[in-house]
Amino acid sequence: MDNTLLPAGHGLMMSIAAVERDTGLSKDTLRVWERRYGFPQPARDPQGERAYPLDQIERLRLIKRLLDVGHRPSRLVHLDMSDLRALSERTADAQGLDGPIRRRALRTTPPTNTPATPTSHGRAHLLASASAPTWSAQVPGPTPQWVERCLVHVDRHDPIGLRRELAHCQNRLGLARFISDLAAPLLTAVGNGWLRGRFQVYQEHWVSHYLQQALHAAIQTFPVLNDDSHPRVLLSTLPGEHHSLGLLMVECWLCLEQAQPINLGPQTPVWDLVHAAQACHADVVALSFSAYAQPQLITDALPELRQKLPPHIELWVGGSHPLLQRRPPEGVTVLNDMPRLTDIVSDWRQRHAPAPTEG
Repeated sequence: MDNTLLPAGHGLMMSIAAVERDTGLSKDTLRVWERRYGFPQPARDPQGERAYPLDQIERLRLIKRLLDVGHRPSRLVHLDMSDLRALSERTADAQGLDGPIRRRALRTTPPTNTPATPTSHGRAHLLASASAPTWSAQVPGPTPQWVERCLVHVDRHDPIGLRRELAHCQNRLGLARFISDLAAPLLTAVGNGWLRGRFQVYQEHWVSHYLQQALHAAIQTFPVLNDDSHPRVLLSTLPGEHHSLGLLMVECWLCLEQAQPINLGPQTPVWDLVHAAQACHADVVALSFSAYAQPQLITDALPELRQKLPPHIELWVGGSHPLLQRRPPEGVTVLNDMPRLTDIVSDWRQRHAPAPTEG
């Protein structure tokens, strides 16, 4: 009942749980908007549960995309589809096809002394994008040639061709450059193409799916490490941050760095993070925040997590949210670019190296 289309008097309908999974908008958000703004307006199925018509779901998808690039719900929820599409076009014009909205992105000074490409040791420079929050604030430049080749397959509705292209690019580029030169900017380009009406939501879904497949396959090629010289890093996001693909990119980078990542996926509640960190004997809990995360996640939930974690478990936080740059919580290590993350991993190893024996 919570994952299928529901027949009702108004045609095909979806349950609230299915709408949550399809749009990324939580059940609580949908209910609050219904009370506060009068939209969405679900019908009721024979059991009295909310059931949403497909035209409202399409509108909710577009609202969610605009929320992800910085618009406020109070501005969006009252707009009809034609106005939302017009706003999407203006937003895409403001940000271009290759990066985040300029008025927001330019608030952050790009990191200095950052290599244009990762080193041969796998320092994968993960680019920032709304769809894949990462530990870098650099504003992307022109669309890389590898991305253009993949977009041709997306335009042609050719997922099999995209799979072949991704496999070819991964073999040609190596994993580090595959992430920096292809995966992250491809997600940005597809997301912005969706805003412009160039791509449909199902195209975005299969692009994300095949990128995840490629990254999962790459992770499986790394040996499973099992000694105390490799930090055990628990990866997740807090509730409200849905971006699992960004976590997967960071997991790949940690594998390249010979760490031991444990990826819980997105949206893990604070107490679950605490219990998981202790049960898994984690050395570090690492979280990612997009630029548009709710401020309360940083001002309230992050200090709460730090307080509940045992002191010996470090808390690393990455992302492009302005609050992380201005006033990070006490006891939290902020990683806003790859060189910093590299230094922190190296520093952890030095601090936990066994003491030299005498004689």
